[in-house]
Amino acid sequence: MNDNLGLDHIDSGYLDVLKEIGNIGAGNATTALAQMLQRKVDMKVPQADLLEFRDLGEAIGGEETIMAGVYMVVEGDIRGSIMFLLEKESSRHLVSQMLGGMGDPNAEEFGEMEISVLKEIGNIMTGAYLNSLSDLTQLKIFPSVPEIAIDMAGAILSVPAIEFGVLGDKILMIQTRFTDDTEIDGYFILVPDVDSYHKIMKSLGMV
Repeated sequence: MNDNLGLDHIDSGYLDVLKEIGNIGAGNATTALAQMLQRKVDMKVPQADLLEFRDLGEAIGGEETIMAGVYMVVEGDIRGSIMFLLEKESSRHLVSQMLGGMGDPNAEEFGEMEISVLKEIGNIMTGAYLNSLSDLTQLKIFPSVPEIAIDMAGAILSVPAIEFGVLGDKILMIQTRFTDDTEIDGYFILVPDVDSYHKIMKSLGMV
């Protein structure tokens, strides 16, 4: 088996495993969200798609859609990045829930406290996702301090594209729909480097 296993060479069996990791990770993230909000949160079955990087913006609502993106570099046994994205309206809803209704829902910009809350939401949810991956693979995974950007989807996605796009054109996107009293679409985008795909598969006995 070629150590340079990338998504271009992953067959349906590998993809099913990656989807299952995505499902479990999204489930753990939903549990973490419910604990944060201290209320019941439902999750629809996540949709996992193997996408060309250039098609990713369109898949999450269009490259000009304003979104909040929380981004972390991943180190340890695997390397790469993970991003959690929410549409701006969904971000406002979650922040309002976390702050007990405080904040101006019609404000154009997020305040400093709201940015801090969004960063913490993304931090906890991506952490729950990565913990699932670590538990399943028994690999050590260390995320960096989260960075947050509120911008058009195309601009946010350019960060992992620049850093990791040269290593493969395809990535795995997990779309998760959460519901408390409002439907919230969230997107996990995990971009391990090429060698890390092989490590993940090897740890699961797939290669």
